[in-house]
Amino acid sequence: MSVKRNGHEALREQVSHRSGLADRLRRVGQRVTPQRLVILGAIVSGEHLSADEVFTRVEALIPGVNRSTVYRTLKLFRDLGLVSMTDLGGGARRFELIDEPHHHLICHRCGDILDLDDELVDPLRHQILVRYGFVPAIDHLALFGSCAECDAADDQRGVSEER
Repeated sequence: MSVKRNGHEALREQVSHRSGLADRLRRVGQRVTPQRLVILGAIVSGEHLSADEVFTRVEALIPGVNRSTVYRTLKLFRDLGLVSMTDLGGGARRFELIDEPHHHLICHRCGDILDLDDELVDPLRHQILVRYGFVPAIDHLALFGSCAECDAADDQRGVSEER
């Protein structure tokens, strides 16, 4: 009995998720098509997927879908503010569903990714507006540097080299 209930709950969640995606498309003035729903639904909040990874997920659900259709739709979704497109290192653009603005600190040595609160980016947005009269759309920022662990390892190496 609990298996059926869990199956029904999962189905309810899936229907609710698709309904939410359809609402998002309508809010930005877009027609809700099966392809758009599948492409948007392939991007799970919190995941950073390449266009090829999105295409692979979509193709599993819509065999024969055109790769360029998926890529064009991803760019449309980016332009509409539904997904962010960010280079998290390695030169590959990554797509993520935008629930709310968030940002990342990426260690260029070990590749660790830390979340950066949006409230820390607000002063930057404000200063760009004040200084340049430009309204930046900073919804997904990636900053590269060294994490505390790699920085400490560098410090430790420097001490041993001095000896």
